[in-house]
Amino acid sequence: MPARSVPNGSGFGSGLPGIILPGRRQVRNPLGPRESEVRASLAGEASADAALARHEASTPTEQSGADVVVPTVPRDLTAAAFFDVDNTMVQGASIIHFARGLAARKYLKTSDLVDFAWKQVKFRVTGRESSGDVAEGREKALAFVAGRSTAELARLGGEIYDEVIADKIWAGTRALAQMHLDAGQQVWLVTATPVELAQVIADRLGLTGALGTVAESKDGLFTGRLVGDILHGMGKAHAVRTLAVREGLNLKRCSAYSDSHNDVPMLSLVGTAVAINPDADLRELAKNRGWEIRDFRTGRKAAKIGVPTALVLGAVGGALAAVVARRKDHSV
Repeated sequence: MPARSVPNGSGFGSGLPGIILPGRRQVRNPLGPRESEVRASLAGEASADAALARHEASTPTEQSGADVVVPTVPRDLTAAAFFDVDNTMVQGASIIHFARGLAARKYLKTSDLVDFAWKQVKFRVTGRESSGDVAEGREKALAFVAGRSTAELARLGGEIYDEVIADKIWAGTRALAQMHLDAGQQVWLVTATPVELAQVIADRLGLTGALGTVAESKDGLFTGRLVGDILHGMGKAHAVRTLAVREGLNLKRCSAYSDSHNDVPMLSLVGTAVAINPDADLRELAKNRGWEIRDFRTGRKAAKIGVPTALVLGAVGGALAAVVARRKDHSV
């Protein structure tokens, strides 16, 4: 189930405290949750709903008459592993790789691609996201998908994964995921990337599934609204907690992996937290809390966030390469 359809047509659930709907005045209870907290909770629940629905639909059952594959490894029913995607499982930002593929297919303007890349550079250099950048990126992404079919986005995700992302999987992180699979545990991706693309990555890697940002859809078409918000920060923690409750997982026996200080809420939920290719803030926190640190980047000192030159060249260079490629196509 790649996207969630919301009957009331609201992108983030009408009638909840802290949500102000157009044309309706609503005063937030000062003792209640903030609007951002409500949106994060809705995003997490929507992500878990979509992920579990798709997982259950893809699991053969005796009632369906399908051949049931008996697992060769005994299942560990109460433990799982949760992996962030960008700079943890995939080198760079998956949404930028996806945007490059869309630009090559003339779905996006090259100016949009450069803008996306520049915002990622700022994030990787500072370790923090501007609320303005997040809001602008969200609006552009929603404008792009509005009216398109969920099947089309999933198809594009598969094509772009094979062309661009497959070669950017961190081998070390992939090996860690396989370690959990070999132990009979579920392995989930947890990412702000649209769930359609996140699920493609999970499928290609043979993982259990993906928790990602859920866009509202009706009759197989995107409405241009999100369910809740981008799956980020506390949203990821809500998604993991919701999935754990429904799957009967013991979070103390679970593991989580991320490169970003923004994922501390998710990392703090589980019994084993691991910093993968960490930014400066997460590296410091991991040392203070005694979390394991794994760095798969070539030349750890050169890859530190404090040296932005390589990041700028990598992110913007990829965008410019796409621009040059398109110009060559036009000149042929």
